[in-house]
Amino acid sequence: MDQYLLNIIFVGLTFALYIGIAIWARAGSTSEFYTAGGGVHPVLNGMATGADWMSAASFISMAGMIAFVGYDNSTFLMGWTGGYVLLALLLAPYLRKFGKFTVPDFIGDRFYSQTARLVAVLCLIIASLTYVIGQMTGVGVAFSRFLEVDKDTGLYIGAAIVFFYAVFGGMKGITYTQVAQYCVLIFAYTVPAVFISLQLTGNPIPGLGLFSDHVQSGIPLLQKLDQVVTDLGFNSYTGHHVSTLNMFLFTMSLMIGTAGLPHVIIRFFTVPKVSDARWSAGWALVFIALLYVSAPAVGAMARLNLIDTIYPQGADAEPLAYDERPEWIKNWEVTGLLKYQDKNGDGKIQYYNDKSEEFAPIASERNWAGSELDVNRDIMVLANPEIAKLPAWVIALIAAGALAAALSTAAGLLLAISSAISHDLIKSCLKPDISEKGELKAARLAMAVSICVATYLGLNPPGFAAQTVALAFGLAAASLFPALMMGIFSKRINNHGAVAGMLTGLIFTLIYIFVYKGWLFIGSTAMLPDDADHWVMGISPLSIGTVGAVLNFIVAYVVSKLTKEPPQEIRDLVESVRTPRGVGGALNK
Repeated sequence: MDQYLLNIIFVGLTFALYIGIAIWARAGSTSEFYTAGGGVHPVLNGMATGADWMSAASFISMAGMIAFVGYDNSTFLMGWTGGYVLLALLLAPYLRKFGKFTVPDFIGDRFYSQTARLVAVLCLIIASLTYVIGQMTGVGVAFSRFLEVDKDTGLYIGAAIVFFYAVFGGMKGITYTQVAQYCVLIFAYTVPAVFISLQLTGNPIPGLGLFSDHVQSGIPLLQKLDQVVTDLGFNSYTGHHVSTLNMFLFTMSLMIGTAGLPHVIIRFFTVPKVSDARWSAGWALVFIALLYVSAPAVGAMARLNLIDTIYPQGADAEPLAYDERPEWIKNWEVTGLLKYQDKNGDGKIQYYNDKSEEFAPIASERNWAGSELDVNRDIMVLANPEIAKLPAWVIALIAAGALAAALSTAAGLLLAISSAISHDLIKSCLKPDISEKGELKAARLAMAVSICVATYLGLNPPGFAAQTVALAFGLAAASLFPALMMGIFSKRINNHGAVAGMLTGLIFTLIYIFVYKGWLFIGSTAMLPDDADHWVMGISPLSIGTVGAVLNFIVAYVVSKLTKEPPQEIRDLVESVRTPRGVGGALNK
């Protein structure tokens, strides 16, 4: 069967499933729209949380980033996994015990301030919209190849699908849709990984295959990969080549940003009890681990397959002639995400590190005039089955999985945004007397507008999907995470301190990102070059969220010390949220 037709069938069937579930689970009340009525089973909630968590950045972009950088980009794995553990242990159970719908709800009540609530809404919208841009980038990448449309058209199609099942289903529809999406995405990610691991190492378990011997050469796979990339002037795959400080700050930014992102936190409001929130967190970690333990292997094997395609006789031999390029290169050239430029006119594909001073003499001796293949890192996971010449149905399967990953997270983020606008802004601040029907209508309208804005911003992303998502984590780390932590674990932080801290963290981080990324406004440009030579103390814009969080904590503490302490009822509230009341009391509240 034709590959295009198979893609249409697989993607069409999964989309029909999602829309059918959304119709079946259509929200009829604000409780169902915001929290699915609070009756989701912990295992199902764990699976839905896994789908919510494993976005386009995890499915499409993370392994691609690791593929091109190696060990240094293991920060994505460490940060996101560690951050989820942090969220599960330090925030989720306490926020569930507090019992409100949203993160701004908690901040507004805990800091007894409508101003604090509004600032939290602002922080949530900025971080979540940035995150959604990364998902839309992934949707565009997936559609552009597998449905053979341009990237912009792919964005519009994805937005229309999300609009239908998210706007009408709310959290109830999204939850059960995400259960189905998890099943699709994990199957789609692991099946090609198993095939490719068997091809390259003979081991069917990708995580173990990464440390097994390469079938053709007989040497360990990672040693073979190190040899191949260094032969072409790239840094060793398993070596450490970046600033340790920057690597630490980036990992911390991803960790605490994870714990501050509202679209995952609100999932813990959908279960009946606090104990169920803990079990949900545990199950989610199991489901997430199934993909995350495979991602490093997928990245390494994709990089090796790519180089073996360009240099079929070895990295020290003649490269592939452009006219003899395989079909997968032709397919991805159509999307504009893979480009070839014959710089020396020999009709062959030179792919190497043309920025390496050590490799320059070798390139000159071979009459190479620069690397001629430009590969977008976001295509590596999707192209890997094609590079490995896997069956057509596997290629169609990974298309469906990539779209499931991007759309599931986009839906969760959009719900967080709409809840903040309808419940925390309109219901709690602007129009307290609004009816439940009116609030539900406002929530759906807010989500529809958010989808339109996110789609527009997704047309001009500030980087690869994982990089864009990392910016969102930095913003959440600098603004929301400290407020949540201090709100739960400190009785002394007051409303003035919380507001001052959130604004300090948010504004500082936004300014730093704007100076080096220039993405705050469409069409804007960076004020300084985005490279380590110009970063302050070598701190990347992707890592600056950690510094913003530290400033947030310091400012909140100092301002709170200089102003009046919180009322006694607020201190009692903190005590009740944090401390179980009686044997089993917290677990059954």
